[in-house]
Amino acid sequence: MLTKIYSAAIQGIDAFPVTIETDTNSGAFFNIVGLPDTSVKESHQRMMSAITNSGIKFPRRGLTVNLAPADIKKEGAGFDLPMAIGVLTACEIVPSENISDYMMMGELSLDGSVLPVKGALPMAVKARELGFKRLIVPEGNVTEAGVVNKIEVYGVKTLSEAIALIADKSDLQPIRINTREIFASEADIFDFDFSEVKGQDAVKRAFEVACAGGHNLLMIGPPGAGKSMMAKRLPSILPPLSLGEALETTKIHSVAGKLKRGSMLMTRRPFRTPHHTISPVALVGGGNNPMPGEISLAHNGVLFLDEFPEFSRQVLEVMRQPIEDRVITVSRARYSVDYPASFMLVASMNPCPCGYYGHPSRACTCPPGAVSRYMNRISGPLLDRIDIQIEIQPVAFDDMADTRPAEGSAEIRKRVIATRAIQQLRFQGEKGVYCNAQMTSRLLRKYAWPDEAGLARLKDRMTRLNMSARAFDRILRVARTIADLDYASLLPASDSPSYPQAVAAAANRPVTVSHIAEAIGYRSLDRDNYGKTF
Repeated sequence: MLTKIYSAAIQGIDAFPVTIETDTNSGAFFNIVGLPDTSVKESHQRMMSAITNSGIKFPRRGLTVNLAPADIKKEGAGFDLPMAIGVLTACEIVPSENISDYMMMGELSLDGSVLPVKGALPMAVKARELGFKRLIVPEGNVTEAGVVNKIEVYGVKTLSEAIALIADKSDLQPIRINTREIFASEADIFDFDFSEVKGQDAVKRAFEVACAGGHNLLMIGPPGAGKSMMAKRLPSILPPLSLGEALETTKIHSVAGKLKRGSMLMTRRPFRTPHHTISPVALVGGGNNPMPGEISLAHNGVLFLDEFPEFSRQVLEVMRQPIEDRVITVSRARYSVDYPASFMLVASMNPCPCGYYGHPSRACTCPPGAVSRYMNRISGPLLDRIDIQIEIQPVAFDDMADTRPAEGSAEIRKRVIATRAIQQLRFQGEKGVYCNAQMTSRLLRKYAWPDEAGLARLKDRMTRLNMSARAFDRILRVARTIADLDYASLLPASDSPSYPQAVAAAANRPVTVSHIAEAIGYRSLDRDNYGKTF
């Protein structure tokens, strides 16, 4: 008897359907075809033990299992459950009347239990897209897959439970998750808050500007100045994830196997902090079994690179294309996959090898030329993609001893959200542009061109400080965000009847000389003499 069971496999961060065809013949053999990898081939032994330990005699027949489409390599143990159901259905041990309503996946243990698999969320999305009524997943994946609506998702603990469900002999109920309620209840919970940061008001302002416009940011300062401490608080002032962003981010982490058992939607923007010994493949993704890298795991969130110059030159340079295009294409001899990579790059570094160049009270001990060589570890094209470069000095004692509470993340975040609302309206007709950091040269001239006084100030400072030409567009982008922040502070409450009109008016307000002046202050490394005085 020939039967067809439906499952799915992962390619990039999306799933594609796999049809598991099982046919019985005379003889005593078991063949798996359709480009299976080693783990799929080994499923024969797992299935035999799982079926036997579930109280079912393994069929002694000739069995051929085909994984279609046959020209795409099948990887992982997630096909164990559908292949076992296919064998039992082909041998008429499990009824096949309703089998076409189901898509299923799961790894089998030898005792018949069903173990979690990677990529349950994109598989659930694909099952709904293809019109399946029901989805069977391991119990450890049921909350992850259950966030997808318009499909019944069942979590099974054992092979016996799956058989009973298919045979309509089970009282197992599909999981029901109120996605929006969970999303709203957890979206504003953070471990760190800016109210805990003493002093550093200029740096906090730079962080606020960076988050408001989606700008990349580089901090330069001595050890102990608070660079890493403040970077950890950055997610608390980023705008909340939309439901669509949350689904996309969760899909990436599901494919990479980074979700904890019982997890549902990711409700907070990711914050990834790879060590400086990371390899290029681990950063961008790929490998024999392609997986998303750190830049994709940071999608819709923050990629924080501490000790920026200590990363290898090759690792830093591979980021240039995804920073610009917000997608990474991994091409190898056997495959080519696209991973999303729309992240905010935040980096920190010491000003020199010893860390004390420019320190107000400690002398730098580096030899002549060391500062310049240290800075040259970061290429000009990479620095060109970092809009805000700010120097940090140690916190003064009076600031550390001040017991008054500083402004908290909630207040800063309100201003960031209001500023993003202005940008959302401004760019609603521009494809692929959602914030000021993504503006092209055409959009800069349309939306960020300063008034006459601002343009004169920009010309004067670029000439006096001998800034590079690449600073011009970056300054305009940041100035546009600073202007939006100023105008956002004048907006009425979001539930006010006049709010839409006020946002529309703010979206068309000009960039002035004060906005240009502040933006120029965020280009520390564009000064031609930086690091050359020692």
